[in-house]
Amino acid sequence: MKETYPDYNDCITNIACSILKYFKVDYKHNTVSDIDEVLENNNPKNVVLILYDGMGYNLINRILKSDDFLRVNLKRSMSSVCPSTTTASTTSILSGLNPSEHNWLGWDMYVKEENKIITLFLNTYKDTFKQAAPYSIASKYYGYKNLIDQIKEGPYDASMVSNHGGIKYKDLNEMNEAIINETKKEGKRYIYAYYENPDSIMHEYGTDSKESIDSFNLINKSTEELASKLHDTLLIVTADHGHMNSKGIMVSEYKDFFETLDGDISIEGRFCSFKVKEDKKEEFIKLFNLYFARDFILKTKEEIIREFWFGRGDYHKYFRASLGDFFALAISDKYFRYNENSVNLTSMHAGICEDEMRIPLIMKLIK
Repeated sequence: MKETYPDYNDCITNIACSILKYFKVDYKHNTVSDIDEVLENNNPKNVVLILYDGMGYNLINRILKSDDFLRVNLKRSMSSVCPSTTTASTTSILSGLNPSEHNWLGWDMYVKEENKIITLFLNTYKDTFKQAAPYSIASKYYGYKNLIDQIKEGPYDASMVSNHGGIKYKDLNEMNEAIINETKKEGKRYIYAYYENPDSIMHEYGTDSKESIDSFNLINKSTEELASKLHDTLLIVTADHGHMNSKGIMVSEYKDFFETLDGDISIEGRFCSFKVKEDKKEEFIKLFNLYFARDFILKTKEEIIREFWFGRGDYHKYFRASLGDFFALAISDKYFRYNENSVNLTSMHAGICEDEMRIPLIMKLIK
């Protein structure tokens, strides 16, 4: 499988920076020239960005026909961030920051101040349904100002259409109606919309299932219908990451390797962080290479930081404390499960294979 490394000069963070630039807000990273050029030359009243979770570049080209709307308007591929996962990537497009700066690194994060591994989006202890606190732990320690609020502090307006904040909806038709209503309001504005599929469907059924193919076709049709009802708008469509059919490896079944660990694994199964007992680090490396070297690249914490896997910038104050001693970066179809309580899904992401790392840049200027 083709390894694909993050490009933090041409990734989802940079899309956010182009939007901030257009709405006269300070930004910290490079912008995307393709987007900048259209905005500067046409000055549209509305910028609508729709993020379809998991709708990777390779999957679009594999599933949709060449004359389908999304493929006709597909400009090129871009890079996701690392890990190529919703927690890190959507936070980057919502903040204009790289993962090392906002510190929403993955689904399950070690929070040193709580000395627990927390599933950030759910505010639960890892692999449980138990609430970790009566408040949002992620917001308490990793709070950030999103693009909506940043833009609204200036002369322009912005809104979010998402079931995770902002204007909520029941289905794609309601999402589109909400977007259209927002674009009809006075003044220049940015509208961000998030839809949880095809990601949720692919996790359950796999990338090549009928259910997933139907989801791609539905999204394509829905987006085309939306575009036909917009005016004076740049419509941008992208994804947070791609997907690939995957097989779990249960760490607890490798008894000698398991005994080297100092607690549970964290971040992501395909971009896995290990805390290792101080006197077991050499043994950990030896056993890792024996069992898993074909499927993962092993990196030390120092290598992960030095090689900027989570991006450059002003590191979040909790960034280094969130990292384990070693990282396993998936280069095959495998992912790590800690034990029988860990998630067991048909398709996954967060590794460094092309199918999960490449995201689409789809644009249509509507006069």
